[in-house]
Amino acid sequence: MAIEKSSLHTRNLHRNPYDFDQLISCVPELKQYVFVNAYQTATINFSLPKAVKLLNKALLLHFYNVQNWDIPDANLCPPIPGRADYIHYIADLLAEHNKEIPTGASVIGLDIGVGANLVYPLIAHQSYGWTMLGTDINRDSLDNARQILQHNPNLSSSIQLKQQPDPAHIFKNIIGDKDRFTFSMCNPPFHDSEESAIKGNIRKTKNLNKSKTQKAHLNFGGQQSELWCEGGELAFITRMIHESALYSSQVLWFTCLVSKKDNLHPLTSLLKKIKAIEFKTIDMAQGQKISRILAWTFIPQQDRKIVM
Repeated sequence: MAIEKSSLHTRNLHRNPYDFDQLISCVPELKQYVFVNAYQTATINFSLPKAVKLLNKALLLHFYNVQNWDIPDANLCPPIPGRADYIHYIADLLAEHNKEIPTGASVIGLDIGVGANLVYPLIAHQSYGWTMLGTDINRDSLDNARQILQHNPNLSSSIQLKQQPDPAHIFKNIIGDKDRFTFSMCNPPFHDSEESAIKGNIRKTKNLNKSKTQKAHLNFGGQQSELWCEGGELAFITRMIHESALYSSQVLWFTCLVSKKDNLHPLTSLLKKIKAIEFKTIDMAQGQKISRILAWTFIPQQDRKIVM
């Protein structure tokens, strides 16, 4: 009997072990990377970038009907189950106001740092029918995201893309005077330098390989803007919180992933200081990795109902 990955959200389509026969039928090229491990379980070598990318391509096709998904080798290749979890927890957050999960195009999400992979908007729309705007500072990443949409013309009216021209800003230049968003989401750069990012990838590769490698394989890839920024995660989210106050009436819930637990105290202290009406931390666990969503709003509770 298949054992569920119980740490994932209950609506996550990836709670069961991967059915590689099914996935190989979607993407035959994946077959050459699948092997049976010492526990007699079919798997792939997650330290191989090509294997991870083909697995993602198969998962997105099989579970979300996304055709011809692909990214350049240099870009971040995200783990699909974890990305889906973030979407489902946002759905729960929005359901608190409506007593049911709001679905359909009237729910409008803003993905900060959408990257070349477009994964959050793809899963959000295919799971709940939401309209999504993805932003990024990297033109090449957005060009690749547009190529994914060209292969999926049925999604082009529901997923829009917009370049952030100024790396110093997050919401400015993106949210217009008349724009209204149900939520924003972001998986911020974690590291504070390229050196830190490379060391992190060496650790990750060691854990995946159980080896003594000193070389960063960047199995999940990643451009500079995806992996590090000056001051790291804390500086980025601090900037996001300050800027969110300028758009307090235009976004119902601001949300952001926080990887480092120690960052929560200064971030929640800042939210109190700028007088967010409510904020909360939503824990997410994927395997051994614990992450969390920080969510905050400036909208009074009586005004939060989402019209569907």
